[in-house]
Amino acid sequence: MTDPLSARLAATVHATRTSRGLSAAALADRSGVSRGMIGKIERGDVQPTAALLAKLSDALGLTLSELIARAEGDERRLVRAAEQPVWVDPETGYRRRAVSPAGGRPLELVEVELPPGAEVPMAAGTYAFLHQQIWVLAGRLRFHEGARVHELAAGDCLQLGAPSDCVFANPGALPCRYLVALVKHAA
Repeated sequence: MTDPLSARLAATVHATRTSRGLSAAALADRSGVSRGMIGKIERGDVQPTAALLAKLSDALGLTLSELIARAEGDERRLVRAAEQPVWVDPETGYRRRAVSPAGGRPLELVEVELPPGAEVPMAAGTYAFLHQQIWVLAGRLRFHEGARVHELAAGDCLQLGAPSDCVFANPGALPCRYLVALVKHAA
């Protein structure tokens, strides 16, 4: 793995797991990710997919943005566009940019670019502690929310309902760009 952010993500997953007193087996039980895969991720032997990172961040009590921000070690209140952390899913090409400063605030803004034909599944548990809205900036997004399918075009905004398994899919011939606004539920 040559990407510096991926190496820091590996170290951050390990450090967060151990700081919470979790064994790899306990994290595996909480996340549904195998102990072997967690070991590979923590050693930096593999670059995790978006779905795997979402499961791990949820099991660690973090949003995906918080996990990435911890890997970046960033506590600024202003983050210039050129400095915003970007992570690319090695499997789908899903590109995720943390727009908001990391500072641990309850609101996060994340810009996503989904390549044509790409699909990214997310289990309900990965966002059970969040309120989310999706605003499509360009292209088309087919969002599967449980059994319900939402067809979204540029300018459309969807407020997510109760947590259910979901799939972000780009049925178009061009990339789809959308903004996700996330707010943590009060603890």
